[in-house]
Amino acid sequence: MASEYVSLQNIKFLLHDVHRVEDLMQYPLYADYDGDSIDMIIDTLKELADEYLFPYLEECDRFEVQYENGKVKVHPQILKVMQMMGENGWIGAPYPVEVGGMQLPHMVAILNEYIFAAANNNLNGYPSLTMGAAGLIISFGNEELIETYLEKMLTGKWQGTMALTEPQAGSSLSDITTIAVPTYAGHYQIKGTKTFISAGDYEGIENVVHLTLAKIEGAPAGAKGISLFVVPKSRVGADGKLQPNGVATAGIFHKLGQRGYVTTQLALGDDDNCHGYLVGEPHHGLAYMFQMMNASRISVGSHGAGIASAAYHASLEFARERTQGRRWNDRDLTLPQTEIVNHPDIRRMLFMQKAIAEGGLSLVLQCTRYEDLHAVSDGEEKEKYYLLLELLTPLVKTFPADAGIQSVSHGLQVLGGSGFCEDYPLEQYYRDIRIMSIYEGTTGMQSLDLLGRKVQLNKGLAFKLFLGEMQQTMAEAADMPELQKYAGQLKSEVEKLVGVTKHLGKIAATGDIELFLADATPYQQMFSLVAIAWQWLKQGITANKVLQAQEKQGDDLKFYQSKLHTLKFFYVYELPKTEALAAAITSGENLTVLKDDDLLI
Repeated sequence: MASEYVSLQNIKFLLHDVHRVEDLMQYPLYADYDGDSIDMIIDTLKELADEYLFPYLEECDRFEVQYENGKVKVHPQILKVMQMMGENGWIGAPYPVEVGGMQLPHMVAILNEYIFAAANNNLNGYPSLTMGAAGLIISFGNEELIETYLEKMLTGKWQGTMALTEPQAGSSLSDITTIAVPTYAGHYQIKGTKTFISAGDYEGIENVVHLTLAKIEGAPAGAKGISLFVVPKSRVGADGKLQPNGVATAGIFHKLGQRGYVTTQLALGDDDNCHGYLVGEPHHGLAYMFQMMNASRISVGSHGAGIASAAYHASLEFARERTQGRRWNDRDLTLPQTEIVNHPDIRRMLFMQKAIAEGGLSLVLQCTRYEDLHAVSDGEEKEKYYLLLELLTPLVKTFPADAGIQSVSHGLQVLGGSGFCEDYPLEQYYRDIRIMSIYEGTTGMQSLDLLGRKVQLNKGLAFKLFLGEMQQTMAEAADMPELQKYAGQLKSEVEKLVGVTKHLGKIAATGDIELFLADATPYQQMFSLVAIAWQWLKQGITANKVLQAQEKQGDDLKFYQSKLHTLKFFYVYELPKTEALAAAITSGENLTVLKDDDLLI
């Protein structure tokens, strides 16, 4: 088992130096915090992860969730984590103080999820989902819902979930069939089936609160007819006591990874006695749920980056300890074997892991910075940060997940045969991270959202604003001799991205939307590489300033030198992949659009 899974030095470098969290402290919303208090929070999160999560990584995987006689049994540490998170206020970390939250900047609150996911992603999903569900009640629930559910959820006594998916309606939520029938008592009778519900039920938790999408009887067809309901496993009776609410666990799913994180199928209202409580206005449910879904997409990105970080540190530790062979320029067989970290191909894989993990986290913090600036701004500035966040959300969800899978695969390869065995955590990381590109909308769905909607937001203003953000970074880097080459390279990549975007826009103008969207995923991959190159240039600027000051020594000096080296690695080994993606997108071959004959035989 590796001894480390995240770098606190990297977290603080990104948070303070690259993304300047202190900028937020000038606003009343975040005025109670300063740099020192933020560092104390980060240190505390790491200490809690060391105690409550990381030691149970292997146990949670081996102690797979069990379903017996309608009961769901999970590792007992899950209840301890929920209690710890609730008692210490972490479930309410980003929410206002007046509702029981900590009112932390989102940039800091997301590090809760990142550090905990790196420590043990089988455990951190339970409080993470509860946080998201509570946020919907805070934003859209009436006083009765807030009074009934919020305190219990924020203190970790009640689990929260998002219940969207149905057997016949996954990404196509317009096709859900769960029905809500109004009653004279003010509640709705809910009937339907929900599937793939994470944290949907487990023994020991007092209650599970499902934020559920359903259609009110007689509602319009499609997305316009979807409403949002609170559907608890147990409802609060007139006497204040909990009583069954017609929510039954029909079964659980046995998964490739995250075996300690329960995923359920729920039967709602089979006894015709399942009460649901409307959240907000009728028929606005999908719009409300998108708040949680978008937050969850950033959350998934942080989880992918966290697992990639844990895999990198485990791989690096192994490579520094494992001896095998000798360096090619010194083949004296009388000499001791060298540590494999000295072999160029091993170093290539390790630098790739580092570039993906640290680049992915930087993008997560970039997005949460926009989230915070949107919260404290007004007018045109508020709109600007909203558009930037909307544009980058599909990227922050997909890149740390998809590239993270490749990164962990490289880590497993570093370990060789040992990586394929349960004696080391890489095989578990490889299984666990695989779901991240599926959670909260698959890579394909995120790519369709990016190209089909986000790039065109507000007549393309979101895309223009993003280009402006990158232009500022390139201009700053161009003034540094050490970074001029990379600023020029990113400029060329941006021009290429703009060209491909215009090419696809011309196809859209013909009205052939299927052809326009056919290569949405390669487009997203290209876009993501450019966005991560931007993040690495931002890190390079900051690191170069420190190095030019010549004030660092020892390991601190090495940290900043490593940042510049990894920037160069990404620009040499990863960024040029855009050339092949651009060539495929603009080839005109149209090889994936269904023609008269289906040649998949």
